[in-house]
Amino acid sequence: MCYDVATLEKKRIDYAKRRGEDPAIIRELEKKFQENFPDYQPYYHASGFSHPDLPCFLDEDPFNPQPLFWGLIPHWSKDKKISNNTLNARSETMFEKPAFRDSAKARRCLVYIDHFYEHHHFKGNTYPYLIKLKDNQPIILAGIWSEWIDPNTNKSLRSVSIVTTKANELMAEIHNNPKLEEPRMPVILPAELQDEWLKPVEEKIDIERLQELTVPYDASEMEAYTVGKLRGKAAVGNKPEVIEKVLYPELSQEKLF
Repeated sequence: MCYDVATLEKKRIDYAKRRGEDPAIIRELEKKFQENFPDYQPYYHASGFSHPDLPCFLDEDPFNPQPLFWGLIPHWSKDKKISNNTLNARSETMFEKPAFRDSAKARRCLVYIDHFYEHHHFKGNTYPYLIKLKDNQPIILAGIWSEWIDPNTNKSLRSVSIVTTKANELMAEIHNNPKLEEPRMPVILPAELQDEWLKPVEEKIDIERLQELTVPYDASEMEAYTVGKLRGKAAVGNKPEVIEKVLYPELSQEKLF
């Protein structure tokens, strides 16, 4: 699963470089980030249940970064309540589930973050881990999006769900929630495959092609470490120190540091 992420303002130039190669395109992307996120503040930790806006590139406008409400609201929904249950979309079933299937077929996007967090369960307690790429580059996540019209205000709201898949070896060690059938992780797309994710779906073979992209990311390119509490009275909050390493003596962490 993926319920906690970080998107840092200082990394916007890195987002631009990760999306484009030509210097002129990168400059234009930086400009659009400034224009489309005028009041943007860094999220050192953002919980999906607070529904922050995430920077996304949509299939309909693939070089224009846009802020999308985290928690997909299908066009047919009467209100926003469903968004607490649509932070993630399982890649194996997103083309079938009513809340996701329209978006999976026709509205896909790239979600840009710096790292994400996952909780490890041990003897009745949970311990948060920060997960990032070893090269400290932004992480490109597979997303699906929707546009919903609020029936009370007639205003449009674009929202996003992060697509998940089975965990790789690293994430399988961390994501061990006993209530879940299996460990999961968000679908991380290598830079060279981001445009593949945005291609239109016209036939069944296109769906099969997309599902081939929703595989566990190479664990050897990732690393993780424990951080301070993300929830409860001891939570660090949205502060720079939330990304700092915190050791828990009761855990065996040799493999992860």
